[in-house]
Amino acid sequence: MNHMHRMNRMHRMNRMHRMNRMNRSHTGDRRATAAARALGAALSLTALLATSACAGDSEAATETDPSKVTLTLGDQAKNLKTLFDASGTLEGTPYKVKWAEFEGAAPLFQAVQAGAADTSYAADLPTLQALSGGVRVKAVAALHNDGTHTGIVVRKNSPVHSVKDLKGKKVVVSSAKGSIAEYLLAHALEQAGLSYSDVHVQYLLPTDAQAAFTSGKVEVWATFGVYKTVAEQHGGRLLVNGANGRVSGYGFIGASEKALQVPAKKKAITDYLRRLDKALAWSRRHPTEYAKAIQRTNGASATVAKALVDQANSELLPVNEPVIRSVQKVGDTMHDIGVLTPKPVLADHADTSLVKE
Repeated sequence: MNHMHRMNRMHRMNRMHRMNRMNRSHTGDRRATAAARALGAALSLTALLATSACAGDSEAATETDPSKVTLTLGDQAKNLKTLFDASGTLEGTPYKVKWAEFEGAAPLFQAVQAGAADTSYAADLPTLQALSGGVRVKAVAALHNDGTHTGIVVRKNSPVHSVKDLKGKKVVVSSAKGSIAEYLLAHALEQAGLSYSDVHVQYLLPTDAQAAFTSGKVEVWATFGVYKTVAEQHGGRLLVNGANGRVSGYGFIGASEKALQVPAKKKAITDYLRRLDKALAWSRRHPTEYAKAIQRTNGASATVAKALVDQANSELLPVNEPVIRSVQKVGDTMHDIGVLTPKPVLADHADTSLVKE
């Protein structure tokens, strides 16, 4: 009898557990929707981490033959991949190539730190932000443009017609704290005699910000690249861009310190930079073909594609003293307003041996 009693009690408890799980599942369904986006992003990085871990196990730090390594190239919004595919300059590499694509610089640097990408591709301030956060990456090459790819865009019906009019306004900045768009905002406010505390900053990833801006939920948006151009095409008015020294115009190709310690990978990265220099030269000679490639890859209109080509990086440079001095000013400014802490010294995180004068 005692045995039967215990069995019946266990059956009742099991039924209660099952009912509780069913009740919790309804709440879980609601929570699942909210978590789905974050999970999707996490899964892509997790898969990349797993793949990279397997690759890393087979690539000894003493390897000297580039043909025996895989170079995982960090990219944002397929910018570099589009350029290389169009120019063909990455074909026939002695090493294997894998792309690590991300929407913004922050997750790209997370991948570099985790060993899931060997190189980075970012503007000056995101690079400084990564260094400030302890990411073990070296600036190995500089990229330069005229700064017009960065801008503050407002809705066409906005009463904001000058930077001074931003006082008291909410400004959405893409993509995260320490982005090149945030530096443009800070520097433009300084030039207009305003302080950074005169505006209310909200950080949004570019795709989320674009949807909010297009629907009219966001009035002022500091952004960059294709997002700036598309915003201007869909109800946006350019308030100010990064030309005329409002931004430095410099970005960097970085290489993880771990990758640079593998002789074969350092050779591969050096070769990759030479090919990138050739790709940029190709883009200057073939702007029409480059624009068509952007249209195919990003689904951009002909107008947007042409604007992106006009604003693209024009040359690859060594990380020399003028570059370091210009970008350090960016770091100093952002440190002074409390965005960049601790302040990194760029000269301490540069490897000038891969690209010569």
